[in-house]
Amino acid sequence: MLCLRVIDGYIPKPQIAAKIGAMTLAACLWVLPMTAKADVTLTFGTYAADKPTETVRKYRPFLSFLAERMSEELGEPVIIKMKIAKEYEAGIEQLANGVVDFARFGPASYVHVVNKNSDVQMVAMESKKGGKRFKGVIVVHADSDIQSLEQLRGHSFAFGNELSTIGRYLAQAELLDAGVGSGDLQDFSYLGRHDLVGEAVGAGRFSAGALKESTYKKLVAKGVPIRVLATFDNVTKPWLAGADVPPNIVAAMRRVMLSSENEDIVQQIAKNGFLEGSDSDYDLVRSAMEKSQLF
Repeated sequence: MLCLRVIDGYIPKPQIAAKIGAMTLAACLWVLPMTAKADVTLTFGTYAADKPTETVRKYRPFLSFLAERMSEELGEPVIIKMKIAKEYEAGIEQLANGVVDFARFGPASYVHVVNKNSDVQMVAMESKKGGKRFKGVIVVHADSDIQSLEQLRGHSFAFGNELSTIGRYLAQAELLDAGVGSGDLQDFSYLGRHDLVGEAVGAGRFSAGALKESTYKKLVAKGVPIRVLATFDNVTKPWLAGADVPPNIVAAMRRVMLSSENEDIVQQIAKNGFLEGSDSDYDLVRSAMEKSQLF
């Protein structure tokens, strides 16, 4: 939750409280005896699409950078904590219900969270070479004889999480476009993480599977014997703020993320920085989610 520290038990005078404005409505107050400066404490939430330890390693440097820059923007110290959900659904609930203040989600999770709480705020979208699209892949074993999606009839398929954009919705839409539904497969399972999907296909436990292109490249570099059968478009990830996060906090975060002067540290999260985003950017994903209901 968003919190504002009050020093030495001092409660601001009305005119100062008015200046703080909407922030106090969402704030929790407690007493600290030492510093004379208010701190803004935010909780960042996400879910582990890959190993949780990898998720922490990936985000920590950027969140430190974001806190430092937001402190400069707001003129008061900003502290950012991290809360990682094990499952997509838990991460969605945490943002929708205000357990976390801001989050980085996959496109399908964005659609789900907005359906639960329409007041969730768009901060920015990640850029991919100046655009808002990137690739998902369907892979098979490197030695597989399968050369098209149509040839997956009678074979097994590994999906990611049941709420995953690439790992479920877009992949199922691609299969349906190729005339392959769940009844045409010998078997299919949801394995949760993208890396688990790629490893399972490489180990021969499934004939094919869907995962994000970046994870595919990492697995191939590690020697996992898989190759791309098909590619499809996905929309880049949105960064979102909870409904109760004050507008000045969201605006400061947006200014930092959209700045053209961001350090290299940003590239660890968004290789090409960030772009302004809107709800309509995710209509592609909405359509795939609707289509996947026929799978």
